[in-house]
Amino acid sequence: MAVPDIWRTAAEKYADRVALVDPYHEPPSELTYKQLEQEILDFSQGLRAIGVAPDEKIALFADNSCRWLVADQGIMATGAINVVRGTRSSDEELFQIYTHSESIALVVDSPQFFNRLAESFISRINARFIVLLWGEKSCLNSEVVNGIPLYDFKDITQLGRESRNTLRHSHEQGQQVVFETITPDDVATLIYTSGTSGTPKGVMLTHRNLLHQIKNLWDFVPAVPGDRFLSMLPPWHAYERASEYFIFTYGIQQVYTTVKYLKEDLQRYQPQYIVSVPLVYETLYSSIQRQISSSSTARKFVALALIKISLLYMEAKRIYEGTVLSNNPVKPSFIVYMVNWLSARIVAALLWPLHNLAKTLVYKKIHSAIGISKVLGTVGHPVKHTEIKVVDMETGEVLPDGSKGVVKVRGPQVMKGYYKNPSATNKVLDQEGWFDTGDIGWIAPHCPTGPSRKCGGMLVLEGRAKDTIVLTTGENVEPAEIEEAASRSDLINQIVVVGQDKRRIGALIVPNYDEVLATAKRKSILDGNNELAKDKVLNLLYDELRTWMVDCSFQIGPILIVDEPFTVDNGLLTPTLKLRRDKVTAKYHREIDALYK
Repeated sequence: MAVPDIWRTAAEKYADRVALVDPYHEPPSELTYKQLEQEILDFSQGLRAIGVAPDEKIALFADNSCRWLVADQGIMATGAINVVRGTRSSDEELFQIYTHSESIALVVDSPQFFNRLAESFISRINARFIVLLWGEKSCLNSEVVNGIPLYDFKDITQLGRESRNTLRHSHEQGQQVVFETITPDDVATLIYTSGTSGTPKGVMLTHRNLLHQIKNLWDFVPAVPGDRFLSMLPPWHAYERASEYFIFTYGIQQVYTTVKYLKEDLQRYQPQYIVSVPLVYETLYSSIQRQISSSSTARKFVALALIKISLLYMEAKRIYEGTVLSNNPVKPSFIVYMVNWLSARIVAALLWPLHNLAKTLVYKKIHSAIGISKVLGTVGHPVKHTEIKVVDMETGEVLPDGSKGVVKVRGPQVMKGYYKNPSATNKVLDQEGWFDTGDIGWIAPHCPTGPSRKCGGMLVLEGRAKDTIVLTTGENVEPAEIEEAASRSDLINQIVVVGQDKRRIGALIVPNYDEVLATAKRKSILDGNNELAKDKVLNLLYDELRTWMVDCSFQIGPILIVDEPFTVDNGLLTPTLKLRRDKVTAKYHREIDALYK
């Protein structure tokens, strides 16, 4: 079985149900399951008609839309491999991905995106053809095409429709047409890691990898036909992508939205499900906070008091329900547990009326708008056929439940490896199939009784073992390349990039004061005592960062000036002079927290 096989079954089961709604593209689209299947078949056969063969790579550089889904599945159905990325990536990053993946053709989002890429990207690539998903070909900058055939979405689907009719007629005449079989272990897609400017790493996901998610996510998302799913993340994220494939196997209606329209569409469509990143929830949270803050003093006091009471109620409720998250493997004595359980019951009973009042006065509008009712604080239990272990960072030994270490995973969804990069693959994937996630976490201990009795086996993630900073936008920031660029400045002795609030990156900088003073003297910004105020030092450092980081994907926000250099003696460098990033951030955690406030 291959991923595109899901569409025939879905079309048979849910033929006339609306599969997707895409209101913000021109033209707006609404397709039933049967229509969606036909579009995918037409697109796929259209690609075959212009010469696409199995195992060839086709770059799909576009944002979330119904036509992205059709193109994605159409490419897969030919047996070809799609190489996916969004329009927000830099031209150079897209060029690296295209060339490294050995793509033979390009599918692009819109004329605007095509024209942006015209000089810096399209004029430098070898492409057998280019397909435009949205808009008119007449709007394209055709001067850079150099004879490359250009098709729009309708061209490909029309070619496919005609070719399918011809094949159907041939079949009726007794002629047989055989397509190459796609096996579960064939590569379905290449997804490149984000935020890097060095050698790109293309994650190879097979049909088996994706099918595992499709078949098993129902245990966590008990979807039923007619439910709505609001789609807003980039579809080339494996998270969003697997979720989309999954929901279509259960007759769910997918509605495409954007951050701009999210709040409006949450109220308009009242979805049962949404897949998102923390930034979105933080934005919704900030909106709610602003609403409360802008209220009158009396209303604000009542709202905040009721929220505090609700939190106390939920804390007590977790105690007697057994959902208190703890990494302590020692279970309490029966007497202690019963006293705590009874106390929690009494507290919850006393606070329940006020909690209900809070639901009526404060939460009702929030729930009707976003429908969020659970957050336990864990990743949950592993999906079926998946093993998880936590190992010591230094020794690699398996740690007992409750101990913090590096999380490793083994299962059918683990990638095949990095494309054309065996050394990088071997660093994260061992011979026994264990994948090093790069996450720091722990597994909640099993306790048959006590306040944590229902949490046993759940995975809790607390950070990253490697240096990568994952922003709330879902983007990965590699500190090393930023630090390398910034360190070229004569004014910077040492630098450590941090990202504690996950929204933007900051830095701890040990200045080279001799050069700082020399620069200040040249610029005549020293005070009367030939000294330099701290704010002027900061301004000089910002100027340097702007100069040396002009080609970096991310820019540094807040800066903390550190006077003490990082050395082996103070424990901030290893004996081989490598930075101990965790030690630095631990030592300066209060200053870093204050930096983001």
